[in-house]
Amino acid sequence: MDVAALKQAFEGLKVEDNPALVKQKSRDFFWYSPILKRQLDGVTGDLVVTAKSQDDVIRVLKTCYAMDVPVTVRGSGTGNYGQAMPLSGGVILNLAEMNRIVDIAAGRLVCEPGAILHDIDVAARADSGQELRMHPSTYKTASIGGFIGGGSGGVGSIRWGGLRDLGNVLGLKVVTMEETPRVLELDGWDLQKVSHAYGTNGIITEVEVPLTTACDWVDMIVGFDDFMDAARYGNDLGTHDGLLLKLVTPIAAPIPHDYFLRHRKFIPEGKSVCLVMAAPQAVDSLIAFTERGRGEIIFRSDTAEDLKGLPPVYELAWNHTTLRALRVDPQVTYLQVLYPFPDQLELVEEVHARFGDEVMAHLEFVRFDGNVTCFGLPIVRFTTEERLEEIMRIHEEMGCPIFNPHRYTLEEGGMKQTDEVQLAFKREADPKGLLNPGKMIAWEHPEFDYAGSKTYLFPGLQRAG
Repeated sequence: MDVAALKQAFEGLKVEDNPALVKQKSRDFFWYSPILKRQLDGVTGDLVVTAKSQDDVIRVLKTCYAMDVPVTVRGSGTGNYGQAMPLSGGVILNLAEMNRIVDIAAGRLVCEPGAILHDIDVAARADSGQELRMHPSTYKTASIGGFIGGGSGGVGSIRWGGLRDLGNVLGLKVVTMEETPRVLELDGWDLQKVSHAYGTNGIITEVEVPLTTACDWVDMIVGFDDFMDAARYGNDLGTHDGLLLKLVTPIAAPIPHDYFLRHRKFIPEGKSVCLVMAAPQAVDSLIAFTERGRGEIIFRSDTAEDLKGLPPVYELAWNHTTLRALRVDPQVTYLQVLYPFPDQLELVEEVHARFGDEVMAHLEFVRFDGNVTCFGLPIVRFTTEERLEEIMRIHEEMGCPIFNPHRYTLEEGGMKQTDEVQLAFKREADPKGLLNPGKMIAWEHPEFDYAGSKTYLFPGLQRAG
């Protein structure tokens, strides 16, 4: 790659070629996985180009297409599986400065992809008392484009489902990588073409998402002597439609006491917990609900004397649970598991009994295909890659699909299914295969069986259509 020629072609744009800074912008949280850490630790791009407008994006893609240079789009770099890591080098297209909020209206917001989720909510609250429906635990640092292109759901999914569900993204503008790039406006089922596609088939330049009424959410931690009591509590709580909730997260001992260091003073050793975010008007009813079970409310943000230094409970949940654990014990890792409805509690109990403290339970209750069930993001005491693969195989054999966070391709990760419709769009939007190469197996290897029976979180577009 002729870096000097590229820099000349990008004159007037913000360009960075310092190797240390380029490497920094080439990385995400791939090191959550010991397997990805081994595989991806040396990955780096050649050049970082920062776009400040859709015209800049078009210019970069047009230039790189003409010079056969790979392009990997980057938001805030908060992904976990190497989604935005440039396996083939080339240009890192940084969209962090495309962060303008274009419009806020009743029930919807339009913004550029680099807008930080927290900043979007601040603006929406100030404008009209609204907020986003859902966000990852990296809410304070993640960009909206990165969330749509590399995420799946999170805080708020107990009420609204995930990004795979119609209505949770309303519209996208996407720039293709062709000789003359086009700006496509996608809605409806077509949004599935680029949702959780890692920027392999177009660059998102504008996002339209729904808003809901903002709440001053109350954080609660409910303690339990037995984890399955916490799991049953979470499952029952999630089905109470009259309670406005944003988070229901049962977590097994010893995780809460050992890893939630700032909240440790509230969490006795040996306690399992359920983390809850509730609307203020739901608190009294939630207390009444809790009194009928075996749990005890051990922390409330609305009555705590001093919240200084305490993170919100969503920063103890989802993938922040793993981050908290890794900060204490760098030898642990995690999995992503689906416990299918209607047998989720039986499966959780069987898996928990099978593995004990080797696979420490962490559940996130969500709405999935209209039902309340749970994902597992358990903390795994890592020993060998072979044992980790065996643990995942046993989960699958027990009827619990794995969305493998130790793989960097769309298909092997189990989140995104490619099919002929998806591949046709890739051929249309990226005919040379220069967008984030190496992440879509079905593109690299035409013989790949993308029609297999594996469970995918984002199903193929032929099914969707």
